[in-house]
Amino acid sequence: MPIYEYLSEQPDDPERSCRICSRGFELRRPIDRAPLESCLSCRNPVRKVISRINTPKILKPLSVSDAKKAGFTVMEKRDQGVYEKL
Repeated sequence: MPIYEYLSEQPDDPERSCRICSRGFELRRPIDRAPLESCLSCRNPVRKVISRINTPKILKPLSVSDAKKAGFTVMEKRDQGVYEKL
């Protein structure tokens, strides 16, 4: 199940948000369910936050030996449409 982040629609107004939704909270929900419309504790309106995705960062290109160690097959183009395994 994916993790969704929610934040109060008015986080600076203490009458329209509790301490949980004013800072934001995470919730696991099935994909087919509709997004939450209200906080689970104070019942005030919340909105779904679009957050960054976690992707690995590759700082340098992989060398042929690194690719082979990782289990990849390395091919090199020799002629038009002909590849040779290194």
